[in-house]
Amino acid sequence: MVSPYTSRRAVLIGLGLAGVTLLVSVLALGLGAVRTPAPDVLRVLTGSGDDLTRQLVLELRAPRVLVSLLCGAMFAASGAVMQGVIRNPLASPDLIGVGAGAGLAVTFFLLAWPGAPVGGLPWAALAGAWGGFGLVLLLAREWGGVSLNSLHPVRLALVGVAVAAALGAVQQLVLVRAPDGLGTALTFLIGTVYGADATRVARVLPWALALLPAALLLSRTLDVLNLGEDLATNLGTRVNPARLLALGVGVALAAAAVTGAGILGFVGLLAPHLARLLVGARHARLLPVSLLVGALLVLAADTLGRSLLPPIEVPAGIFTTLVGAPYFLYLLRRTA
Repeated sequence: MVSPYTSRRAVLIGLGLAGVTLLVSVLALGLGAVRTPAPDVLRVLTGSGDDLTRQLVLELRAPRVLVSLLCGAMFAASGAVMQGVIRNPLASPDLIGVGAGAGLAVTFFLLAWPGAPVGGLPWAALAGAWGGFGLVLLLAREWGGVSLNSLHPVRLALVGVAVAAALGAVQQLVLVRAPDGLGTALTFLIGTVYGADATRVARVLPWALALLPAALLLSRTLDVLNLGEDLATNLGTRVNPARLLALGVGVALAAAAVTGAGILGFVGLLAPHLARLLVGARHARLLPVSLLVGALLVLAADTLGRSLLPPIEVPAGIFTTLVGAPYFLYLLRRTA
């Protein structure tokens, strides 16, 4: 039987997703207390337009759109890589302790060093992400020498949810005792891109430029790891170093995304699954489409949050959770 998932189909779907993302971006650039018509937004993007419109579009709204796109793509890539390495359909940065660990580490970092340079936050998040992930693996492992990718999917997910809840509770406790300014500075950790500015773009952009191409380059390695440890070894792959490299990229992607948009629930779970339905399981097609789906999901959630109940802004994480939670329960039921 001929597979319906072809490279031509993947290219067409990718172009379609990129087009929709571009349209939503233009719409998002026009939304705000002062609405800007799409033609005016396009004039600004092509180098013309009046000064006020340029300031609104380029200085206030463009950073928010960029952070949404970058963080959505990074969460999606992280989820796709982790699902490929662990061979677990429930693997996602927010479900296996990575996001919660990064959030807690960011809180401690800013509490200890309020005037820290912009570039320091992602490194702190990375350390916390590994800590949270390691704790989940430790607690989910059965003490009988079970290998990483044979951990029971449901057990891993349930332990991850429990650890994430515990780390989140510790974070809230720390914030209660923290100076007033710190709690305000960390409101983005609830899962929102509200208030994103050029500084936040500068914080996540270098990580995105380095890690997203790295994730794409891992496509063949992830395909081989998906074949199982024995077959991958027979094909000449050094399984443990390859697995550690891929996990390193996946965890770093999620940690950097947390410093831009907080813990956006279920983006890392949902985007790879939607991409797999569209273009199949081969990572050379799955990863690029996952990036586009993740970017579109977060941008659409933020745009909806800004336009649904103005002037109140609903965090993007609420919408991604409303969509992702039922799908997670469906996967949990199917996998159990």
